[in-house]
Amino acid sequence: LYAAYDEQCQREGVVDFAELLLRCYELLGKNVALREHYCQRFRFILVDEFQDTNRLQYQWIRLLAGGGAAMFAVGDDDQSIYKFRGAEVGNMRDFQRDFAGQNVIKLEQNYRSHSNILDAANAVIAHNKERLGKNLWTDAGHGEPIRVYAGASDNDEAGFIVEEVKTLNRAGMALCDMALLYRSNAQSRVLEHTLFRAGVAYRVYGGLRFFERQEIKHALAYLRLAANPDDDGAFSRVVNVPPRGIGARSIEQVQELAKRYNSSMYSAAATGISKGEIGGRAASSVGAFLRVVEALKASSTVVSLQELADECLEKSGLRAHYQAEREGADRLENLAELVTATAQFQEEYEGEDTSLVGFLTHASLEAGEHEAGVNEDALQLMTVHSAKGLEFKAVFLSGLEEG
Repeated sequence: LYAAYDEQCQREGVVDFAELLLRCYELLGKNVALREHYCQRFRFILVDEFQDTNRLQYQWIRLLAGGGAAMFAVGDDDQSIYKFRGAEVGNMRDFQRDFAGQNVIKLEQNYRSHSNILDAANAVIAHNKERLGKNLWTDAGHGEPIRVYAGASDNDEAGFIVEEVKTLNRAGMALCDMALLYRSNAQSRVLEHTLFRAGVAYRVYGGLRFFERQEIKHALAYLRLAANPDDDGAFSRVVNVPPRGIGARSIEQVQELAKRYNSSMYSAAATGISKGEIGGRAASSVGAFLRVVEALKASSTVVSLQELADECLEKSGLRAHYQAEREGADRLENLAELVTATAQFQEEYEGEDTSLVGFLTHASLEAGEHEAGVNEDALQLMTVHSAKGLEFKAVFLSGLEEG
């Protein structure tokens, strides 16, 4: 596959991002005159965010600086945990050996945090192996102690956080001066649910609220069809999601039939196939989709809500679709969290309406009800990574678990 891809790129005279780097490296490596030209042209080379360089980038830098250029790199090996694009933290050690020698300057004074926070951060990161090593300090004083709360469950933890937020808010701290952090976006669901129930305004920074995420909307559309196949909005959303070979023309044809029969798109598709008005490949692709909806509708009356959600991800093909996606891991986490949400809904609303329709009503309320307005004071929710560079008066770190 890669050979065919490479051949096509050669034929069209194009390169992708990774190839740009490889071509530059090969060109400088093989063409002495060109390499000498650039080595003389650049006498000073600065590389920022050095912990995010990969092996190829480092080799390329070495070629470029081969003429004796003054090299200056800025980086933080403790931030290399993300490994962007194959980043190799070993480059920092190699840089010391190849370029820096004794000229290593550690920027250890911190101007943002109190020493209680820095001491805790130093103690945690000290466990990482093969660090270059540094010890952050500040002259800003100790500040408030860090408080630790061990929750019995994620719901217990979320309840504690919301009560603390409300207490701080009553004492005069604005909600926007508080941040609630988590490792991955899927973890926001329990927190959002608890905030929603407590009526606390919040805003998800740099991302979408749980029920607004693409994969969750897709899964809910399938569940909506299981509850009511005549839901045209849900039908239109997922008739070709994941892709099952139903083109725009086929969907238009179903819409035209629905108008003519004065019926829902689901009914029109079924009637159109039975009467032969939808034929060929379209009939087989649309028919396959209708069978998925029929199977989910049949299950909705005999299995639990949690089992139905799980079955929905399987039969719809959504789970397999995101497993095949390169960046699908986060979406799969969110889908798994949706299954958990159905189980939690059944527990929490026991004795009330815990049917599929009850859950869908609850989900639509939670999705639209408490989005903070642009100028409204709201608690900030975000991943730890999104929080980089921001400052808050109170910070909650949720989901800290062994390992």
